[in-house]
Amino acid sequence: MSGSEPEQEPEKPTSLGIYDRPAHPSITEIEIAAVVLSLIWLVVSVVFLVLPGAQEGGFIVTFLAVFMPVAMIWVAALTMRASRVMREESARLQTAIDAIRNSYVVQQQRATSTYEPTVGKKLDEIAESAKKTESALATFSTNRSEPARASKPASEPANQTTLELGTPADEIAAPLPTNIFIRALNFPETQSDEAGFDALRLALKDRNASQLVQASQDVLTLLSQEGIYMDDLRPDMARPEIWRQFAQGARGRSVAALGGIRDRSSLALTAARMKQDPIFRDAAHHFLRRFDHMIVEFEPDASDAELNALGETRTARAFMLLGRVAGTFD
Repeated sequence: MSGSEPEQEPEKPTSLGIYDRPAHPSITEIEIAAVVLSLIWLVVSVVFLVLPGAQEGGFIVTFLAVFMPVAMIWVAALTMRASRVMREESARLQTAIDAIRNSYVVQQQRATSTYEPTVGKKLDEIAESAKKTESALATFSTNRSEPARASKPASEPANQTTLELGTPADEIAAPLPTNIFIRALNFPETQSDEAGFDALRLALKDRNASQLVQASQDVLTLLSQEGIYMDDLRPDMARPEIWRQFAQGARGRSVAALGGIRDRSSLALTAARMKQDPIFRDAAHHFLRRFDHMIVEFEPDASDAELNALGETRTARAFMLLGRVAGTFD
């Protein structure tokens, strides 16, 4: 209808309304009561003054008798008004604090609900890729090993005296190459990193290497729950001689360069998780022990280049982070 005035939309309160200073009325019941009491006292004083003999006390006494109670009334009135304003301000401030706290909790819940499915999805994708790679490797090894087994004579196992004496299979297997071992400690870069998955598969078949790889995988998974990823860390890399000193038993300030993680947020989150979560603490200490045993065996035959390559792996970065939190380099 063109003749009617357009309806005005009601003003919507802004999200900052709770922070606005409340508008107090200029005259409240406190001031009204003070005015009434003042008028009553003045009337009583006037009546008293007009009575016979009221002027005998002198001017000063009369002035004090009239205006001192009035002054006291207004002092009490102003004090009550200030007290009321302070209570209202305190209530407003508490409301603002509660609103900020609730907003923070909601944001944290949203961030957690958004982050957890993403991490779970990535872990599921990596696990699926690992299963596919494992199936392909199993098929390939089966196809290559069947002709060899067919060509061996049936009496050959009986002639292997080492197996009859109970020698474990991992002791007669070829040692894991150093480059494959270092590559496995860095884990696959992407789902299509076939070389990384191959190195990881070979390392898991080696008894000593598999223990460290599994311990590293456990702590990396737990750290990812706190949003800590080794690729995001940029540690100060230690020189090869520092790694050698650590492998030979040096501790404290002489090997402090190994704790090259400077990310304060990662250090704080890891330290808090270490104190609060016993499962994380046990996994971290187990990983540190396995890494300690590994470096003792790895260092004597390793070159400086191999030590540098070891220090750049995700496993070594996890060791730097957890070792600094645990006080290994203090």
